[in-house]
Amino acid sequence: MNETTRRGFIFGAATLVAGGAFLGVDRASRSALNADTIPEEPAGLVTILRFGDDGRRLGPETLPKVRKSQDEWRKQLTPEQFAITRRAGTEEPYSGALVEEHRAGIYRCADCDNALFDSKAKFESGTGWPSFWEPIAKENVYERVDVSFGEVRREVRCTLCDAHLGHVFPDGPPPTNLRYCMNSAALRFAPVASS
Repeated sequence: MNETTRRGFIFGAATLVAGGAFLGVDRASRSALNADTIPEEPAGLVTILRFGDDGRRLGPETLPKVRKSQDEWRKQLTPEQFAITRRAGTEEPYSGALVEEHRAGIYRCADCDNALFDSKAKFESGTGWPSFWEPIAKENVYERVDVSFGEVRREVRCTLCDAHLGHVFPDGPPPTNLRYCMNSAALRFAPVASS
């Protein structure tokens, strides 16, 4: 084995070991953080915009943040909803019930029923998750930096209960050029009643 090949082999092996160690530490730290709680925004009052299931804007309302123990959330939610909304999980692409939902309606938080997205902003992203180019009201969701899995992303959460919903990316359609890529399990679809 010549010196160049030997150095390349050693460098490649060291890179693989370091990468594996980084992923192991990242997963271990996420598991430790997610063991019982995800850090939530401070308790207190928040102002959201209320919407009827017909999409009609009902106006602003100031409410206390929804706070429940992990056991209370486990009793209320399915195991999949709990893993996604309370532990920041992600469902497999194309596995969610709302990926192929095309009816008119409102997408609400599965945990607290806060209105999050209108079907008018839904589009086919080809990613395997329900995607929207904007939330129903900017007050109803908030974003924070997510540095898990070795990348920097913008996590989207429900303003009222801090449920993890998904992530937002800068590759959506006009007019916002954003793609709110949400987990179906984090949402409850309320179809508009046909008259």
